[in-house]
Amino acid sequence: MSLQQTLQNQVKQAVLASFDVSIDSVEFQATRKEFSGDITVVIFPMLRYVKGNPVQIGETIGNYLVEHVDEVKAFNVVKGFLNIEISDRYYMNFFNAIKNAVDFGFVTPNPEEKAIMVEYSSPNTNKPLHLGHIRNNLLGYSVSEILKASGKKVYKTQIINDRGIHICKSMLAWEKFGNGETPESTGLKGDKLVGNYYVKFDQEYKKEIETLVAAGKTEEEAKKETLLLLEAQDMLRKWEAGDEKTVALWKTMNGWVYDGFAETYTNMGVDFDTLYYESNTYLLGKEFVAEGLKSGVFFKEDDGSVWCDLTEEGLDKKIVQRADGTAVYMTQDIGTAIQRIKDFPDVGGMVYTVGNEQDYHFQVLFIILKKLGFDWAKNLYHLSYGMVDLPSGKMKSREGTVVDADDLIEEMAATAEEISEELGKLDGYTEEEKKALYKTIGLGALKYYILKVDPKKRILFDPKESIDFQGNTGPFIQYTYARIQAILRKADFDYTKDITTTEIALHDKEKELLKQLELFPEVIQNAASQHSPALIANYTYDLVKEFNSFYQNVSILGADNEDEKIFRVQLSKQVASTIKNAFSVLGIQVPERM
Repeated sequence: MSLQQTLQNQVKQAVLASFDVSIDSVEFQATRKEFSGDITVVIFPMLRYVKGNPVQIGETIGNYLVEHVDEVKAFNVVKGFLNIEISDRYYMNFFNAIKNAVDFGFVTPNPEEKAIMVEYSSPNTNKPLHLGHIRNNLLGYSVSEILKASGKKVYKTQIINDRGIHICKSMLAWEKFGNGETPESTGLKGDKLVGNYYVKFDQEYKKEIETLVAAGKTEEEAKKETLLLLEAQDMLRKWEAGDEKTVALWKTMNGWVYDGFAETYTNMGVDFDTLYYESNTYLLGKEFVAEGLKSGVFFKEDDGSVWCDLTEEGLDKKIVQRADGTAVYMTQDIGTAIQRIKDFPDVGGMVYTVGNEQDYHFQVLFIILKKLGFDWAKNLYHLSYGMVDLPSGKMKSREGTVVDADDLIEEMAATAEEISEELGKLDGYTEEEKKALYKTIGLGALKYYILKVDPKKRILFDPKESIDFQGNTGPFIQYTYARIQAILRKADFDYTKDITTTEIALHDKEKELLKQLELFPEVIQNAASQHSPALIANYTYDLVKEFNSFYQNVSILGADNEDEKIFRVQLSKQVASTIKNAFSVLGIQVPERM
């Protein structure tokens, strides 16, 4: 039982014993810095049940706690706040129980519980991954790792959008203007090569529109009547009909893209357990559209298109199949969700990591799956997130002004190198060690900067600001970890024995650090239930601030007696281990030295 649960039960007992009243809950908060105490009970909500002066009520409860709870050593009451002081013995017992636990804060998955499938990345195969994909991948990967750490079995997946008009645009442009070039012949990554032809299509398409407008067409007419777009639409129809030549080109160009994506994922440090392809799932979706028509979940319009009426749910009507029988995104997502449960019968819920411009889409998808009668549909969650901007403005892949993920990762390492060189911190490193460290710092800075922000908020990403070695940044936390490793390397004595309160009295800074450590398991659980890596990131920053305050105020290796020295080294080691664990679920590495 946690300390807070113990106190909650005892406060309820105190109220019952002293005032003959039962209360449902007890409100706690952290004790304000200017008052002595470790945890505070807020008395005001109790005044609904207990009549009297809040200070006197607080005094009565405080006296009861000192008498009945071993962990409570003293208290003070300020207005309606009962500040409780917890004994050093409680914190030392807690510390001795966790000090050798390398997986402190993590829960082993229960094999009886249903698994969760987390979808992220899910790119189109017509262009490289960009800055928006970076936030998506980092969020999805981190939420997967946090759910795992909280005790859930997790499958990481993505749906690769490998079919559709946008894919045909790249294929058609390569066919017309590519002169047979390949990633090998150009030295370009496959996804970049294909992305260049997506841009090329858009450029040629715009030229054709201008020509048609000059010939007297309206812009709207011109957009629909360009030969290029008509050819792309024809190519899509050929692909859907299984035309051999079209399918062969599609497989070749998608293969180039997959090789490029794999390299980017490796650089980013994310992975997947299973992959889904839209080209395999969109027909399955169509099959369920037919079933939904039979059961009355869907209806057919006069033009042959199929819809779902969601007006009773306060939404509108949603198309699930076009008049010509082709699939829409909703069809594909219905099919994919159903296929996943068939493939992984132990999955009981899914998390979709997709930008907030798709909020409505997922609201509709989840309702349709419930209407189709799938029980697991109640356990679907849309991990919605805001866009990422750079100081220079928004990104548009059609125009080729996209911020490429590979380039940004490279730029982060270069910025880390520049700042590290300025600070002159890397004497004695080989060039290879320096290069590896720059990548660790650069990628850590990028990941932390993005993950420390609540997923729902839009981000303005500033590469320079993210690699500051001071403040709420990845490198600041990495540097603290490396500093602790330096302390441990210097500790040339046995520091494994248990230290108790009979041997030392806790310094205020030690106690604050222990209190911060104690929060970690709860932070993991909260981050899992809220699907928010930001809670882990900001917890880690608070832990590091607390450690640095401890480091500046007490001597670790120069402590007055041997037991103090041993305990402070043990405490430092556990802080480092917790930083490492916290950063591991964010997908961030920590360097042994910096």
